Amino acid sequence: MKQFVLVLSFIFIMGALSAQNQSIIMDIYQGEIPFQKISQVKEVSEVDGITRISNVQTPQIQVFLPAKSSATGQAVIICPGGGYGILAYDWEGTDIAKWLNSHGIAGIVLKYRLPSAVTQTSPHLVPMSDGQQAIRLVRHHAEEWNIDPEKIGIMGFSAGGHLASTLGTHFDSGNPGADDPIQHQSSRPDFMILGYPVISFNKTFTHIGSRNNLIGENPEAKWVNYFSNEEQIRADTPPTFIFHSQDDTGVPVKHSLMFYQGLVEKNIPAEMHLYPLGKHGYALSINKEGTQKDWPKSCINWLQHLE
Repeated sequence: MKQFVLVLSFIFIMGALSAQNQSIIMDIYQGEIPFQKISQVKEVSEVDGITRISNVQTPQIQVFLPAKSSATGQAVIICPGGGYGILAYDWEGTDIAKWLNSHGIAGIVLKYRLPSAVTQTSPHLVPMSDGQQAIRLVRHHAEEWNIDPEKIGIMGFSAGGHLASTLGTHFDSGNPGADDPIQHQSSRPDFMILGYPVISFNKTFTHIGSRNNLIGENPEAKWVNYFSNEEQIRADTPPTFIFHSQDDTGVPVKHSLMFYQGLVEKNIPAEMHLYPLGKHGYALSINKEGTQKDWPKSCINWLQHLE
């Protein structure tokens, strides 16, 4: 009898753990996808230590919810990096969502479309459109997912940090007259978390691959300015947590410094952690040397003290 009870207990525990690790995958658009052309291009997923996704045709969110007993009500929509050419989907996506879950925070990975003149009519607007829609969609499902609709943040790494900072500087309050109730929701994130982000498209120090992929090799000046997010900070840009390493040669630390300075000038609460080492692309910095591995702890502390 005792052995039978132990077996039942084991099954219950494993079932609970399995349920907690399950995710919800949802298309972000129901119906027509904005700026999308009809094409034969197919999504590609390659695994070589990191899962890299390219040619995204159907943008989706993958929702990881914490146990209700530990849920804080906060949710973070995560934009993986990859230079607007690929998505480092697990390294800077699902791994981050699961880490957030361990702290009672909903982690929602955005599989956004990457700019392509072959499959899109206005490639430079596509990632931003997908991000804004994802924020509206999560707000729409907030009650169902045990999320506070006023505690939905955006997070991004590298080029994903550019997208996240774009969403934190380009947003609207929604359209209450729209037929689609999702469009009633605001696209403003309540906070931002930016990891070694691309911020500026100033050619002298930008990440040229991200810039070229989003706005082209010979862009109009208006789009360079529009997507140089240090120039787009608003009075209602949300509180922001930033981390970056000084030895980052891929995306110079100047990007974060300029964005932080702009936030301070607008009296927007901001916390920035700069590390002497770390280089670029370290995500959770697991099994890495250096003080940059402390950023997750600092970030959780910041989230716990957000007003």
